[in-house]
Amino acid sequence: MPLQTFRYAACGGGNTLLDILLFYISYNFILHKEMVNTPVMTLSPHIAAFLMSFIVTFPVGFFLSRYVVFEGSAVRKREQLPKYMVVVLGAILLNYFFLKVFVETFHMYATLAKICTTFFVVAFSYFSQKYFTFKVS
Repeated sequence: MPLQTFRYAACGGGNTLLDILLFYISYNFILHKEMVNTPVMTLSPHIAAFLMSFIVTFPVGFFLSRYVVFEGSAVRKREQLPKYMVVVLGAILLNYFFLKVFVETFHMYATLAKICTTFFVVAFSYFSQKYFTFKVS
């Protein structure tokens, strides 16, 4: 296994576990599985829990990717964050779509749906980061 793949698996795996743990805690203990009313809209608890975990795991994932996984990147540092944000926007859309489908269509438990969603998002993120955000020339 290439070192970069191992580092991505280790860092991404740790950040993914953190994401799932924060999702579980937010969904079950902070939000109590209840709808979240905001001045703009009402969020389903699984979407609100996803957003709460995202606030923590986004910066953690960026710094791990930048300084541990893709340290030899040819992309200038000031260009990495905007590119990373584009990839993360794609990941947000995938998370939103799959959580909606798994929970609201297939009636899965929210935490199980989050775990299933993670498989799609991790694959998308790895290839996007490797060939776009932190591309090595």
